[in-house]
Amino acid sequence: MKKLRVPLILLVSFWLVAIILWQATGTIFLLFNFGYIGTAVGVGIGLYILLPRKKKPSGRRFAQLLVGIYMLVFLGFIKKENMQLEGFFFYLLAGLFSGSVIHYLVAKIAGPVLFGRGYCGWSCWTAMVLDYLPYKRNRLGRLAPKWEQLRYVHFALSLLLVLVLWFLFRYRPHPAGQEALAWLGAGNITYFTSAIILAYALKDNRAFCKYLCPITAILKITSRFAFLKIEGDKEKCKQCGACNKACPMDINIMEYVNHGNRVLSTECIFCLTCTTVCPEGILESTFRMDVGGLEHLQRR
Repeated sequence: MKKLRVPLILLVSFWLVAIILWQATGTIFLLFNFGYIGTAVGVGIGLYILLPRKKKPSGRRFAQLLVGIYMLVFLGFIKKENMQLEGFFFYLLAGLFSGSVIHYLVAKIAGPVLFGRGYCGWSCWTAMVLDYLPYKRNRLGRLAPKWEQLRYVHFALSLLLVLVLWFLFRYRPHPAGQEALAWLGAGNITYFTSAIILAYALKDNRAFCKYLCPITAILKITSRFAFLKIEGDKEKCKQCGACNKACPMDINIMEYVNHGNRVLSTECIFCLTCTTVCPEGILESTFRMDVGGLEHLQRR
């Protein structure tokens, strides 16, 4: 049961949010929505913990598929809600408390205070596809920091596009319908195409997350305060470097362990890969309050 405390905490937290929103709004769909997502993520992490080492990625892919397909196909293409970043901006300007706004508030703004960038590791529908590509990470490490600024440029351009359309052209997209579907389709074609091209060009499945994903502009702020982070036992660490070699986000995990810190990097997507490959089993997820943002990354 101790091993399963993280998925149980996440499961209970999501269901509490689901019940509170349902009672506050009277909308039973919110009970189903957050209950479903919390159950999918909780079960996925639980499977990851319990499965044999070689089969552990199946647990994460299980959660990614359940949540990703639900949000992209059901909420997006069937219910015709614009779940893209631009949809979030449009709904905020219109004062609509819709699916996109709720999703961003929980998964990208409030949620990371509890589980950091766990959304990136367990629920992102772009990563759902990227994790099936052949390159786990580029062994040379990350590109120079200047390339990571493209994420903020992408975020600013998305916001600017919405503001220009809203204030200059008086464009008011229908909150649900063919317009929302067009925005969602165009956004996902752009994301998936650029993400797959980057993955093959840089031999790195998570290159899109590191250099181009605009959602990171939000997550890197809110995930600093995450209660849930990875921690290692400095006295038991053998300095083998297995965690560093396996981290898909190129985090120098040993550097944090050597200094007696939890993994304070805002690049951590809580994929749990490092806890799996550590031969001494000295890495684990822990809950407590501290402030992240100290970056130790492996660069070329």
